Amino acid sequence: MANIAVQRIKREFKEVLKSEETSKNQIKVDLVDENFTELRGEIAGPPDTPYEGGRYQLEIKIPETYPFNPPKVRFITKIWHPNISSVTGAICLDILKDQWAAAMTLRTVLLSLQALLAAAEPDDPQDAVVANQNAVIAALSSKSWDVETATELLISN
Repeated sequence: MANIAVQRIKREFKEVLKSEETSKNQIKVDLVDENFTELRGEIAGPPDTPYEGGRYQLEIKIPETYPFNPPKVRFITKIWHPNISSVTGAICLDILKDQWAAAMTLRTVLLSLQALLAAAEPDDPQDAVVANQNAVIAALSSKSWDVETATELLISN
């Protein structure tokens, strides 16, 4: 890996370790290999969402062109979300693709993924099946809806 990428990822790794979110057990990052090309991330499910209380493991691969290109990130933990493949864990998030900026960091990636869990983008799904059933999930997780209403939605989709 290029020297600039190694120096940058080491600095960002330390930033995550010292962050307020890490101290509150909201995000975490660990080394998988000693040369900082593969990391293991973890995010907590956001409060007041169906993911609350969950811990979600992430595979993070750092390209040689980092920070000019985004890290390759996927969910290892199986998750039911319209912007995350329920099969491969691939993530549909603009900052991991064409909206990446070199000023972004590992910390911003982890926090953005946590925010994605709280606010799905159903118009840009990674998993069409999940996107179609997202209304059912919302119905089941809402205190104002009941199982009967959710079942009707599921049958109509």
